[in-house]
Amino acid sequence: MDLSLSYLGFHLPHPLIVGASPLVDSLDTVRRLEDAGAAALVMHSLFEEQITREQFGTLMDMELHSNAHAEAASYLPEPSYFTLGPQTYLEQIRKIKACVSIPVIASLNGTTPTGWVHYGSLMQEAGADALELNTYEIATDPTQSASLLENQLVELVKKVRATVTIPIAVKLSPTFTSLPNLARRLHEAGADGLVLFNRFLQPDFDLESLQLVPRLFLSDPRELLPRLHALALLHGPFPGSLSCSGGVHEVEDALKAVMAGAHSVQLVSSLLIKGPGHLKTLRLGMAEWLEAREYESLHQAHGSMSLAKVPNPGAYERASYMRVLQGWRPEMLPH
Repeated sequence: MDLSLSYLGFHLPHPLIVGASPLVDSLDTVRRLEDAGAAALVMHSLFEEQITREQFGTLMDMELHSNAHAEAASYLPEPSYFTLGPQTYLEQIRKIKACVSIPVIASLNGTTPTGWVHYGSLMQEAGADALELNTYEIATDPTQSASLLENQLVELVKKVRATVTIPIAVKLSPTFTSLPNLARRLHEAGADGLVLFNRFLQPDFDLESLQLVPRLFLSDPRELLPRLHALALLHGPFPGSLSCSGGVHEVEDALKAVMAGAHSVQLVSSLLIKGPGHLKTLRLGMAEWLEAREYESLHQAHGSMSLAKVPNPGAYERASYMRVLQGWRPEMLPH
């Protein structure tokens, strides 16, 4: 069974790739992932704050305005929070490229279109085949409008595109009101693909100490639903590549993502739980499912459940919404 699809211009033997995570910090694990059949690897992110801290440190070492950045620097995470610093990250790209033959996608995580974006070109020079631009941000300023934040994101993509020639995928959060419009603008700004979606990591707090408590939970298939919706909405109107990130654990999850419109499916939590060998399980399961239903290739199923062929997607969405709400009956309440 032919499971091949193209993502960001790369012809992949199948759509299963390793998403951004600490899995790529170990070269031994990287080799195991390739041996298990990973079609590509996404490195975990190098953060704007890491680069900014390094830039602040350089200024301080030069004793220029020694106190000018003291308060600003205090807001940045300590270096111990990060596995790889900016220079070590570039060296890790070189090491990974030297030990695998599959595409290696570097990741930049930031929000402001300032000087840190030049690291995209350094990642390209280090050998990265593509760049995933992770734009995780929580709006907290009541004076900032949604359009202002979207404009800032578009400008960020333009800045990064001006520094690199390799493909760029933008990893988005699921909170944008008009996703198709933003997708169009990002493509015009230079984005070759979109990754749907970033996960909001929501902290808890301790009632006794009154301190924030970080909580990190692995994904489960329930998180796939908003991604399927966005993929089905963008397949067709968006001319670039689409990647599903979050909630894919089983064969059915991966097939749903592709049928909704994904060109690649990013795996992290399922690999952390089941190990690199789960890649082979998913790949064989997808082939068996397609063969049993007489598909000739995965490409034949790609986008088959999207809204691309619906004459009025907006009306379809409203009808589906009403059908779900009106479908519940009192007798469905547990006794």
